[in-house]
Amino acid sequence: MKAHKILDLKLPHAKGIVQMRIWQLLESATERPHGLKYSLVYIVNGERVVRYDHELGKGDHKHVQGKELSYQFANVDQLIADFKADIERLT
Repeated sequence: MKAHKILDLKLPHAKGIVQMRIWQLLESATERPHGLKYSLVYIVNGERVVRYDHELGKGDHKHVQGKELSYQFANVDQLIADFKADIERLT
């Protein structure tokens, strides 16, 4: 699937690393009505503590301390704000 990268950041944060990648899809996809592919992750000591992603077959969801939870995507700004809020709650 062809896509254009619109965000690619990797930054130190608290005791770990924050990596945010978001792509705008160039072709429409039924399972991605927002037209985005994304992976936002907070890693501490090699472990993914918080991760937001959209996986085909699973849809929008997040992983927080090993638990997979549904996520209601609204827009990119809200996605980033929700991701940061989950990190802040854990640090």
